[in-house]
This record gives sequence, C-alpha cells and structure tokens, in this order.
Amino acid sequence: MNMSGLEFSILIPAFLAGLLVLASHVPLGMQVLARGIVFIDLAIAQIAGLGVIGADLMGFEPQGFGVQLAAVSAALLGGLWLTYAEKRWPEVQEALIGVLFVLAATGSILLLAHNPHGGEHLKDLLVGQILWVSYQQLPLAALVSLGVVLLWFTMRQHFGRAGFYILFAFAVTASVQLVGIYLVFASLIVPAMATRLYPEPKRLVVAYAMGALSYAVGLIGSAWWDLPSGAVIVWAMALIGLAVYGLGPRKMKEQLA
Repeated sequence: MNMSGLEFSILIPAFLAGLLVLASHVPLGMQVLARGIVFIDLAIAQIAGLGVIGADLMGFEPQGFGVQLAAVSAALLGGLWLTYAEKRWPEVQEALIGVLFVLAATGSILLLAHNPHGGEHLKDLLVGQILWVSYQQLPLAALVSLGVVLLWFTMRQHFGRAGFYILFAFAVTASVQLVGIYLVFASLIVPAMATRLYPEPKRLVVAYAMGALSYAVGLIGSAWWDLPSGAVIVWAMALIGLAVYGLGPRKMKEQLA
C-alpha cells in the first residue's frame, strides 16, 4: 500500500473531472441504453481519438484549439454518418457502429505505426491519464458539460436523430480527452444499467451518486495500491453498479423474472 500516493492535490482535480464527465454522460447513457445502441459511445469516442491523433501528427499543440477542432469535427462526422445509417439501414445499426469503431481504432494504429511513442499514445487514449488532469483543463470541460446538460433537460423532446448524435459527439469529445475511452464507456453505460429498474426521478439521483462514489473509490484505491486509475475506477464502478442493481426495487425484478 502506498500512503504517499494519497495526494489530494492530485486526486481532487481528477475527481472533479470525473464529476463533469458523469454530469452529461449519465442522462445520455440512459438514452443510449433505451435506444439499444450501446456501442455508439465507443465508436464516437474512438473517432474523436482518431481526430486527436491526426491533429497531433500535424503538429498542433496537445491541448490547443486545433486539436479540439479536429476531435470535434471527426466526432461530428461520425455522428452524422450514424444518423444517416440509422435512417437508411436501421436493422444493422449496431453492426455498423461496430464497423465504425474498428475502422477508427485501426486507423489510430496505422497513424501511429511509425511513431516511437505510438504504444504510449494508444494506451493514454484508451485508459486515459485522469491523474494528470489539471485545474486549467476543467473550465472548458465544465462549459461543454453544462451546455450538454442544459440542452438535454430543456430541449431533448425536440431532438431528432441528428440532434442527439451531435450533442453526443460534443459530450464524448470533451470527456475522452480527460478520462480516456474506457472510462467514457463505463460512465455512460454502467450507471444506466445499474439503475434501470429504479423509477424516475430517483433513477437519475441514484445513478449520479453511484458514479461519483465509483470515481472516489477508484481514485483513492488506485493511489493506495499504486495501480492505473482508469482501470481501477472502471472496476469500482462495475462492482458498485452490481450492488446498486441488487438493492433495486424488488417488484420490478419479480416482474422481469
């Protein structure tokens, strides 16, 4: 156990980053689960990552405007393509999402094939470097998250396919650069699955609470045992999610049995 790893000046901005990701991803994840397009977040996150890698190869600053523009543009193009695909080929939508994910993932590998640090770049993209999040990164993430949340809770009834995918693209683009693809997926899907039997609005409250607890437990656990934070948070979220589901409304479980 590494007591010196419990450095709260590092853990606090990481935890705040997790809360910002949860703010937009919890309600969007419930919609993703309801639509039956679970792997959309992996695909769009990977496409955004491909945009980041492409911008990096072109010499843009890692946190600069060029990288953000490339990531958002790539994610929006992916979202618009999925909008068209859902309308044109609804029966194979999930398969098309999977193909898009594989293309974006292998495209990232090809772009980094001759980069001596390519493996490290791919690891950072997937697992993320949440412990390296600084306070300077949080205002932009907070602005994006707040915008997504406000639009979702005030105007979602007016969103069509394109509106949902565009909003989703902005949310995922911001979060994948903070916490990585694995945590983006977990933050979207695990709280939505764990609370699917809970009535509204209790479901939303429980989902936010379990997500926040998962980030707190995962960050402290990773520092304590000196393990990769992203991976530990994912496992913490899965285990806490199982407990939340197990404590869910018994009547609903009996109806599903």
